[in-house]
Amino acid sequence: MPSQAYLHVEGVSKQFGNGDDAVAAIKNVSFDLEEGRFLSILGPSGCGKSTLFNIIAGLLKPDEGTVTLRGQSMIMNPGMTGYMLQKDLLLPWRSIADNITLSQTLRGVSRRKALQNARPDAAACGLESMLRRRPDELSGGQRQRAALVRTLQTGKPLLLLDEPFGALDAITRLHLQELLTDICMQKNKTVLFVTHDVDEALLLSDEILIMGVQPGRIIRHYHLPQPKPRTVESLAIPELIAIKGEILHLLDEEVKRHGEPA
Repeated sequence: MPSQAYLHVEGVSKQFGNGDDAVAAIKNVSFDLEEGRFLSILGPSGCGKSTLFNIIAGLLKPDEGTVTLRGQSMIMNPGMTGYMLQKDLLLPWRSIADNITLSQTLRGVSRRKALQNARPDAAACGLESMLRRRPDELSGGQRQRAALVRTLQTGKPLLLLDEPFGALDAITRLHLQELLTDICMQKNKTVLFVTHDVDEALLLSDEILIMGVQPGRIIRHYHLPQPKPRTVESLAIPELIAIKGEILHLLDEEVKRHGEPA
């Protein structure tokens, strides 16, 4: 009987190569995520986070397992999610307005209507005065804001965010974390978020998955006790301090057990 979970991932495995050269990228990964929840994935380099993301995005076929969104298969079915990467991937020859409306205009929406639809998100992200500029005229933080607006304008209820703030300075990153929390709570977005930063996961998430290596697999699933939105002061709450300590211990033990992946 199909799972009633909003996002259902069951028994997903993926191997690259054959014979002696075979590498099990992920093995028997299973979890459910309810609508409107924010789930972060943490793990050492090489634990298969990006492989899992690409499978959920419909870009890579697993060797085994199922992935469904509202009961519909996502296997090799791209276009069911919004996807944002660490690199903003803005088109340098297009204005910010034309970049953030790209998904809509590709669907046949007029440029005028698409920009009208995008303006509230652009304003929320502090970009309303920059819509005529090109990407090379913006700072790194402003470009990531534009990439976030573009992702939101896909209209997809499930967002896959792969270290979107990893290359930013600490203050810019904190501001964008606060912005992302506000937008996702207001719009009731469901989010899968990859990060290497434990504090970032604790600030943003309702749930955290810890992945191990060799093969990539889930070794712990946390449901965070503190309500959102959270601030940096929230990280001093004893419950979150305890969870952070557990996570760091798990990751340290995993790296010691298997070594840093090549």
